Amino acid sequence: MRLTDINTVKQIMNEYNLNFKKKFGQNFLINASVPERIADECTDGNFESGILEIGPGIGTLTYELAKRYKKVVAIEIDATLIPALEYTLSEFDNVKIISADVMKLDIKELCEKEFEGMHFSVCANLPYYITTPAIMHLLESRAKFDYITVMIQKEVVARLCSKPGDSDYGAITASVSYYGSVKKLFSVPAGCFMPMPKVDSAVMRIKLYDEPPIDVMDTKIFFRVIKGAFAQRRKTLSNSLASEFGEFDRQTIAGIIEASGYNVSIRGEALGIEDYAKIADKLHEMKKK
Repeated sequence: MRLTDINTVKQIMNEYNLNFKKKFGQNFLINASVPERIADECTDGNFESGILEIGPGIGTLTYELAKRYKKVVAIEIDATLIPALEYTLSEFDNVKIISADVMKLDIKELCEKEFEGMHFSVCANLPYYITTPAIMHLLESRAKFDYITVMIQKEVVARLCSKPGDSDYGAITASVSYYGSVKKLFSVPAGCFMPMPKVDSAVMRIKLYDEPPIDVMDTKIFFRVIKGAFAQRRKTLSNSLASEFGEFDRQTIAGIIEASGYNVSIRGEALGIEDYAKIADKLHEMKKK
């Protein structure tokens, strides 16, 4: 079955009385090379792995994943797509379709149940509207993913692949880099989708660390530092953190930044996670006093 063929897509949608739903960011792939390449590159070639897919649509990417991997669990929020998915994936006995909102699921518990004794990764064509929340939901779940491979808006991939000091560098960049290393795999023009979105996409892969690359005393404070550092980009880090950590006065915040080895006038976007960790640890120690 050629699920990237426009006529096939139209036929399935007519047969199952389906419409593209903007609220779910539905754009189906119509370029066969894209799902094939995503499926090939979403792991290190361990085809005995399990794959958690988010938003399978009519099963275009799911089909390619099922041909390669031991087990695929696909989570679809749009219940009207389930009958179509059951049809398009009927030849596979290694696919499980779950009708649910991924943001409301306990990801760690789900993966431990579905992929017991297996390596497993995430592979998804994420709707633009949930890109950042979905990625952070997966990372914060502490599920033992090998990789998280997602196709998202091209500009967001550029942001996630940026370095401290780059104009694209932001809170999401720093937060994700605590969990894994990010690599852009390839770009996907808007014309590869039906309906065609207004922006181009790109596929990126996060290789998850077995252990975080830095030690922090309190991860909640650490992520508050990152959040505060980028909340007011035009302000100095000292002023930004003073707004985030209202429990400390500005002089104390400035003193912590200087004690961590940084000029009090530095801006948050100039720092990496090792730097945020230093500041977070000193804030943690100050809280204990």
